[in-house]
Amino acid sequence: MTSVMKNTIKWVEVNSYDEMSEVAANIFTAQLQAKPDSVLGLATGGSPVGMYEELVKRQQAGQISFKDVKTFNLDEYVGLEQSNPASYWTFMHDVLFNHVDVKEENIHLPNGKAADLAIECQAYDARIAEAGGIDLQLLGIGVNGHIGFNEPGTPFTSLTNIVELTESTRTENAIYFDNPADVPTHAITMGIQSIMNAKAIVLIAFGAKKLEAMEKLRSGVVTEDFPASQLLNHPNVTVIYGGTK
Repeated sequence: MTSVMKNTIKWVEVNSYDEMSEVAANIFTAQLQAKPDSVLGLATGGSPVGMYEELVKRQQAGQISFKDVKTFNLDEYVGLEQSNPASYWTFMHDVLFNHVDVKEENIHLPNGKAADLAIECQAYDARIAEAGGIDLQLLGIGVNGHIGFNEPGTPFTSLTNIVELTESTRTENAIYFDNPADVPTHAITMGIQSIMNAKAIVLIAFGAKKLEAMEKLRSGVVTEDFPASQLLNHPNVTVIYGGTK
């Protein structure tokens, strides 16, 4: 499926990673101030760490609160215990949850250790719907255009599902594991339609290696070969990017 869309994304170019983090934090701050019981979609990886650090500072300064917020993360590895240092559950607690006033019962990540992963996928989308849907979703982007763990070729209609990680993805993520062989082969991820159901989306990208992805997104070509291109069909997307020249 390929089509060409008028590019309606709001593009914000920044000069540094810190500026990107601050601009993204400003959007999330405004969301929490306008709706203290917001439902937030969150992401892992190196890109959002600076934004999370900024939000922690603002919460501790009393500018925002997470006490009524519900969070839903994009993805988690299949087979890892929550306590595993490389799990996204641990990552999120280390960089954000342990430092703000969010309630543990309001934190949601897909359960990669569920006895029935197919049921867990359906249940995760149901939990998001029960919470009223995601108000603001944070995304990073892979060099091949993946969002979440949705690799090229993923149907735009996909909901939360189990994906087999490509060798390139496993190699890229090996830095978070003591032994590269320990990188899981599968993950559970929100699907592209699950992401598109969010009311507003913020995508952050910084660095020269993201240049090609940014250029493809700007082209207006919508194709399942480039998962992030489906964002062109969403009415409220902000892309904060820089360091790509």
